[in-house]
Amino acid sequence: MVDQTSSPVPYPCGASPTEIAHAVDVLVQGGLVGFPTETVYGLGADAESPQAVARIYQAKGRPSNHPVIVHIAPEADLLYWVASLPKQAQALIDAFWPGPLTLILKRAPNISAVVSGGQDSIGLRCPSHPVAQALIRGFAASRSSGQAGIAAPSANKFGHVSPTQVSHVRSEFPELVEQGMPVLEGGASEVGIESTIVDLSRVDQGVGPVLLRPGHISAAQIEAVLHQAVQDADAGAPRVSGALKAHYAPHTPLQLSDFAGLLRLAQDPGLQATQRIALVSYSIAPVLATTPRHPQIDWIALPDKPEAYSHALYATLRALDQSGYVRIVWEHVPEHADWAGVKDRLGRAAAAF
Repeated sequence: MVDQTSSPVPYPCGASPTEIAHAVDVLVQGGLVGFPTETVYGLGADAESPQAVARIYQAKGRPSNHPVIVHIAPEADLLYWVASLPKQAQALIDAFWPGPLTLILKRAPNISAVVSGGQDSIGLRCPSHPVAQALIRGFAASRSSGQAGIAAPSANKFGHVSPTQVSHVRSEFPELVEQGMPVLEGGASEVGIESTIVDLSRVDQGVGPVLLRPGHISAAQIEAVLHQAVQDADAGAPRVSGALKAHYAPHTPLQLSDFAGLLRLAQDPGLQATQRIALVSYSIAPVLATTPRHPQIDWIALPDKPEAYSHALYATLRALDQSGYVRIVWEHVPEHADWAGVKDRLGRAAAAF
């Protein structure tokens, strides 16, 4: 059994000022940079350069109508990026920025539609990771306006498992690294799954806050700040990152099961000798001593708390994907609001198969 219940301390080290300054120079020149955030590592480019953003789409194999999120510094002038700032948006910014919350707002006319997949909206986030903030601030300082944003989806091939360690980025884009793309060190991503996305781009039409992607910041937390209900995604909602049915997927076939299904599989006498299978569970640790063993089956124990679980999720998926298994069978997570972000990512990962 492999135990993933002990999480590494996040941010044990970070990129040096010299490395960050070099990455800023690459952004200024229209190049790509891999950098850490508290959610996952991003593949970044100058958000105001259509040519630079197009390089992100090309590197990831990402459809050009699939929006990217613009990362800004805490002191950024929001009205440089958005046409208007609803009071609901300011309330969420005051409560959760810097942090793992992306707001969808009406895009300012001076910002290219390439970052929003041709839509009139824009996704903005202020990351809390110190390396990300240093990179954005350094980039902003290079501009006469003092304003700069880094367009950055997760630093992985489109639809694949998101990266939460610097080694994941380097292994995902070896050709770009060989060509000189900086990848800034920032330790293991603390949150481990992508940001919560809330749409506030239609409040002038009477549409309240809409949750477009669950994450570390829950709908209940958002409702507590806004004192109004958060709606589910509707047909008129903007397209956003990570909302496709199949996403975040490993190459190895992945299926979801309840714990009883995992136990039945572990006892299946019909398993062929060559069928190496990984069974992933947060329920296994308490009953490990009495759990059936099979020479071709490995049990992987994950934490039973949602924060620690999300921290370990993508690193575990990536490790299993590279371990020669023919199948990964993953236990359903609890049907509780605190697990909504993890449940969303696992459902989309399994949907690919």
